[in-house]
Amino acid sequence: MLLLPGLFAQELNSIPTRLIIPDGTPVDLQLVESVSSANAHVGDVLNFVVVKDVTLSDFTVIQAGTMARGHITEVKGRRLLGMGGQITLTLDSLVLANGDRVGLRASKEVKGGSRTKLMVGAMIFASLVFLPATPVFLLTRGRSSTVIKSTEITAQIDGDASVLEAGLRRSPNGSSPLDEMMNYLPPRVFNGEGHEGDMVNLVFVGQQGDLQKAFQRAGWVSTDKWRPVFVWHLLRHGTGDAKLPMARFYLFGRLQDYSLALPDPNGVVSRRHHLRIWKTDFSVDGTPIWVAAATHDVAIEIAKHGRLINHRIDPEVDAERDFVGVNLTRASSVSGQEYLRSDDPVYQAQTISGQVYHSDSRILLLDLQPLASASNGQAVRTSAVLRTISVPAPRPADALQNDLTSPR
Repeated sequence: MLLLPGLFAQELNSIPTRLIIPDGTPVDLQLVESVSSANAHVGDVLNFVVVKDVTLSDFTVIQAGTMARGHITEVKGRRLLGMGGQITLTLDSLVLANGDRVGLRASKEVKGGSRTKLMVGAMIFASLVFLPATPVFLLTRGRSSTVIKSTEITAQIDGDASVLEAGLRRSPNGSSPLDEMMNYLPPRVFNGEGHEGDMVNLVFVGQQGDLQKAFQRAGWVSTDKWRPVFVWHLLRHGTGDAKLPMARFYLFGRLQDYSLALPDPNGVVSRRHHLRIWKTDFSVDGTPIWVAAATHDVAIEIAKHGRLINHRIDPEVDAERDFVGVNLTRASSVSGQEYLRSDDPVYQAQTISGQVYHSDSRILLLDLQPLASASNGQAVRTSAVLRTISVPAPRPADALQNDLTSPR
């Protein structure tokens, strides 16, 4: 009788502990490959990658890097009357850290660009010139729908799922959000058809206001969007139009959040420093992480790949990356800087328009958070961000700045 309580306690301790993953637990994913309505079919299998660990009670139940499975549930090709294609993706399942498969629920619908307005305009013009030709423009088709590689989607666990605690690893304490972001950062940006172009060569850490002020202090301007107003600006300013629109590129399935330019006074339209910036879903202590692709336009030329005209860039894109670092540092906007290594290095590649460029594949991190103040009132260059990333300790700011050289 005296032994019974001890035996009963041992029996309880021997029962495996199970963790319950609640229904609706979010899982952040990225699409592994681009898919287009031009060649996709209903039922085609799709792969997604988990980009953030999912933790429960200090255990990792879904590891970043885990592959999830989905399929195409609807495809519509380009249609008459200027209507674009359409494609719908649906998430199915993924494997937990212990090998069990659980269901997911999420879907994403992407529509191709419409040409209805262009069709109507053409019909009006044709009716003024030769009315019988007007109905021909009803045959105008819209653009294909493309879901770009790296498109982000948040799925939910479909129903409660249980997992044995035994065999699960503890959530790492020293994991940096910046490291996690770099693990799944696409090395290059995409156009609307999913073709790769400029390399991603800059990372910024700062609040939205700090980012905007940093570039404003350094003399950068936001370029026009592709709307009719840009034609008026071009007619008004001619070759001095500093806000000439940029091509629209994609990361994470989204257009750039900012398009910024620093024009050359000797040739504003043909020569300008410019970059495109995207906000990521990662942050450091509540401060957002942004990524950017920077190149230096040096001339206007007849372009390849069916385009009429295009900017030619300086093929040494590292010079433009470093120019941005020096430019913002001189404007007293940088509290820390460091080079990062990409998991998918880019040494030589081509732009969307077919121009070859070269790089050492490094990405420059610039911490744009406000500088700390010392007791004597002077600014102190210190970066909490650089203390959290797994890269060599930063060199003194002066030494690093001497290594960064402007392309011109």
